[in-house]
Amino acid sequence: MKPSDIQVIGDELAIKWNDGGESFVRLSKLRKACPCASCKGEVDVMGNLHIGAKQTYKLSSFQVRSIEFVGGYAVKPVWEDSHSSGLFAFDYLRAVADSPDDK
Repeated sequence: MKPSDIQVIGDELAIKWNDGGESFVRLSKLRKACPCASCKGEVDVMGNLHIGAKQTYKLSSFQVRSIEFVGGYAVKPVWEDSHSSGLFAFDYLRAVADSPDDK
């Protein structure tokens, strides 16, 4: 499963999948699901999770400057606040898009 088209429409990311499905995910939800080590932390060889400072968001944190494809397996959003280290593997991107929204 791969995206065949990705577009930012308003405050959502619209994704058309090559299996014919479509997903719409709010940009704020996508940003808060960023899988990078700065946002979600990383585990050391002893199994300890190390997380950086708590994320503080501003309006530009939820605006996408561009979306880049990485190889044949992921996309990398570049956010207006310059955050760009999160690689969303296609299966993770679809899981985020299909998960229930936080209320």
